[in-house]
Amino acid sequence: MNEKKCLCKLAIKDGKTTLYIKGSLTIHNITTCKNEIGSYNDIAVINLQDVEAIDSAGALFIKTLSTNDTTFLISKDEISQTLNLVRVDFKDDISFIDKKTFLEKIGIWANKKYIFLTQILNFIGILFIKKISLFFNLRNFRYKEILYEINQSGIKAMGIVALTSFLVGAVVAYQSAMQLKLYGANIFIVDMLGISILRELAPMITAIVIAGRSGSSYTAEIGAMKITEELDAMRTMGFDPYFYLVIPRIIALIISLPILIFVADISGIFGGMLVSNSELDISFTLFMDRFVEVVDIKHFTIGEIKGPFFAFLITTISIYRGFMVKDDTQSIGKNTTKSVVESIFAVIMCDALFSVIFTNLGL
Repeated sequence: MNEKKCLCKLAIKDGKTTLYIKGSLTIHNITTCKNEIGSYNDIAVINLQDVEAIDSAGALFIKTLSTNDTTFLISKDEISQTLNLVRVDFKDDISFIDKKTFLEKIGIWANKKYIFLTQILNFIGILFIKKISLFFNLRNFRYKEILYEINQSGIKAMGIVALTSFLVGAVVAYQSAMQLKLYGANIFIVDMLGISILRELAPMITAIVIAGRSGSSYTAEIGAMKITEELDAMRTMGFDPYFYLVIPRIIALIISLPILIFVADISGIFGGMLVSNSELDISFTLFMDRFVEVVDIKHFTIGEIKGPFFAFLITTISIYRGFMVKDDTQSIGKNTTKSVVESIFAVIMCDALFSVIFTNLGL
């Protein structure tokens, strides 16, 4: 076994006793380090910047030499994580000192974003090729899987989407009612609710709820399948994961999201109608008459048009993050979190782009 040596040295620096450790501090060479240090325990600073590797035995050894007032100098995050595994009475978590310069950090960040962009574009390219191939081989079209995903991500999500939209519509109406009362413009709450909910709020609320509900489940399911090697087993048996896992989810959500947006439209308007009746004394009949008169069908159409685009972004990012899961359960949590955050960000960016386009088109 080629175990790297461990060198330990005590020194006095700035009036404080400092322990310098270099090399690999593992169970195989702790005894050597103990012999070099002796029985000295009054150590103020432990410098681990040159430690290349450490195991739990080495971390326990460091713990016996330290107190609450001991200062640690560490350059690797892995070292600090190992030390924190055995911490019991340390004052704070041991943190590492990052030696990278500001420009190096910018370069690393930019490189990660570049890699992410190239990988997801590659994923989208493969996805489109697989979709096109479906038209030449319809037996790969998984009808049962699509219907199952429509039930999972569409029908079962109606309740939470309707409730969320209802509450948002009620809150928006209640806050607006307080201001409209001051100017005697009670009836204009119908205009504001109709246009804002149909055009913007309902599609956004629905997309955000689905990103948190269905998008996260896509990432977790595919990530778990990757860890348990089910994806490799599918490929070995000749089943393409894109046809069985990816495309059915995308098609299902593209079909489901416009329906969910329609449900959100109804719930949001109904919530606003109730508040308008209780706070502004606008009857349901008057509300609906005004709604039909001032709210054009184009606002409903614009909201529905956004649905398939939002659905594609949510499923693509969520499934991509599922494929990016590494061989540990912690990676599932990280990628699930990233998929939800990135999906919501992509939806907001897409919605902003639609707003600019429709405004310039005069819609």
